[in-house]
Amino acid sequence: MGPHPGGGLEVRHLPRPDLHGQGPRRMIWLAAGFAAIYGLRHAGAAPSWAGSIAKTAATALLALTALMADAPPLLIAGLALGAAGDFALSRPGQAAFLAGMGAFAAGHLAYVALMWTPEGVGQIWPLGLAMLALAISTEFWLIPRAGELRWPVRVYVLIISLMALAALSLPPDQTLTRIGAGLFVLSDLLLAIHLFVAPRRLLALTLWPAYWGGQALILMGHL
Repeated sequence: MGPHPGGGLEVRHLPRPDLHGQGPRRMIWLAAGFAAIYGLRHAGAAPSWAGSIAKTAATALLALTALMADAPPLLIAGLALGAAGDFALSRPGQAAFLAGMGAFAAGHLAYVALMWTPEGVGQIWPLGLAMLALAISTEFWLIPRAGELRWPVRVYVLIISLMALAALSLPPDQTLTRIGAGLFVLSDLLLAIHLFVAPRRLLALTLWPAYWGGQALILMGHL
């Protein structure tokens, strides 16, 4: 806005920011850089503040990307809660583990609300049956090994199963989101095996790209 030669005010229309252009793309690449740093240097290693920073930044920048792109608030919430969960799980101790599990459970519930499509209920099966079978099977191979964490783990299994079913209800044009949700489920499955059944460094190295790639695809499915 500035003075007009005729004495009035001249309104100058400034260009609107490109919410779906270079800014978010650069942010995703920056997030991918932190994800690579964590995966190559810290995944499977002893807890460290450098690892916590890289891990948290990798997902927090996805949440910031969603915010910049004016993405649905539930998506922003899911990614932000994922970043909080990443930080908590990167720190030692059971209290931090439970805090991380709670943050991820809340993030999954945000994704359930984001993805659930009543019109797509009929297309959930047969993959939905496979997901339910996997959830039920945890009562035999996971819960008996979870000790005093068995009830938090049970609740978490229920919530992530709901997220997977919600993703399966999405329309066909939401392929990226559906694949992302599947990778998220895979990463949690690998984490459960690593923590409670058969700790293996290879599992720790594999679950991180599955998890972060899943979060990134969920985001890209809404850009």
